[in-house]
Amino acid sequence: MLSAVKLFAMTGKLRPIVTFVLLVFALSCIPYALIIRSHHLGVGGGLITGVLMWMPATAALLTCALLKIDVASLGWNWRPVRYEALAYVLPILYAGPVYVACWIFVPHSLAYGGFASSAAQAYLMPHSPNAAAAIEILVFATFGIVRSLSSALGEEIGWRGFLLPRLTGRFGFTVGCLISGCIWAVWHYPALLLADYNSGTPKPYALACFTAMVIAMAFVMGWMRLRSGSLWPCALLHASHNLFVQAIFDRLTQPQSRALYVTTEFGFGMAITIAIVAVYLVVRHPVGALTSEVSATAAA
Repeated sequence: MLSAVKLFAMTGKLRPIVTFVLLVFALSCIPYALIIRSHHLGVGGGLITGVLMWMPATAALLTCALLKIDVASLGWNWRPVRYEALAYVLPILYAGPVYVACWIFVPHSLAYGGFASSAAQAYLMPHSPNAAAAIEILVFATFGIVRSLSSALGEEIGWRGFLLPRLTGRFGFTVGCLISGCIWAVWHYPALLLADYNSGTPKPYALACFTAMVIAMAFVMGWMRLRSGSLWPCALLHASHNLFVQAIFDRLTQPQSRALYVTTEFGFGMAITIAIVAVYLVVRHPVGALTSEVSATAAA
């Protein structure tokens, strides 16, 4: 009888987590069906991918409505700007060394000429490709981050706004980040395995590197969420990562086999550097009591 009571109590505590996870995967089936059918993330001009990225937020808000959870627990407050500033520059710090090392040690892997030529054509500056390339990077780094944030926010409201504080409240920081990272990675698998969300390396290799990178990133995101008490640094980090890695660094790199095994989200490079960043943040600046504070707010 006592075991049944404990099981019922545990089930009740896990109900928000289970409800959210079931909803996010169920809701994602529709945009994923369209993406898989076209075998292209850009189907509908990329609009369907944007819809997909807002499914975690939709699942979080539906879970709050169904279980009468206060949406204020998602972490809407804007904390000191140092967390947003760190979130913005962090992808440059962990991705930059990977790509620079690749450009140096992998012959002919730098594609600056093609990047500059494309920018020169886009900005109608055929005789000033270097200036056009600088403008392209500046535009992406400023106005582009706003566009990237509009999509990344949809994921972060769900993953770090709703899910992570409840997982850390039940299982602690390490296990909570690990579980959230695994769920986050698996959610991407249909695009990686059945569409074109892959750099071109063999799928088992890409899957392993991507999973390791996402789990490492989950610890960085978890640290950001619990240290700041807000989902906004996580959303900005996610947006900055997508922007600098996919729109800038990847485009500056030749899509040749040796480079692809190191760079992109499907190479081993960022899986290592993000793990190093995660260890540094968690060890040198532990979350400590802040975990309990944020988790208690989420559980309220």
